[in-house]
Amino acid sequence: MFAKGKSFGLFPLKIFYMESSSGKGESIQAGVGVSSRNFRKAVDRNRIKRLLREVYRLNKTLLQEPVTTQEKKLSVFFLYTGKELPEFALLNDKMRKALEKLAATIQS
Repeated sequence: MFAKGKSFGLFPLKIFYMESSSGKGESIQAGVGVSSRNFRKAVDRNRIKRLLREVYRLNKTLLQEPVTTQEKKLSVFFLYTGKELPEFALLNDKMRKALEKLAATIQS
């Protein structure tokens, strides 16, 4: 899906995204992932994914406004690349910066 997409990193997150012209359905699709290489236990991976989803939910308005004004569709995937269990405050800060950077690239 993201073969023609673009990506950028903001440690401990790596963001993959793909823009397309507006169509029917949701304007933004988002997904999260964690490598089983870094976190062997499913409990740890699931916790990180829950944190990522919650942080995205709290900050997604930063991305919704530019996407709707530009009348585009956006698919985004957040990959956690850190090696330690993250804290909510760290993820919240990094997600906010990542969404602001993504919004700036969409507007230009």
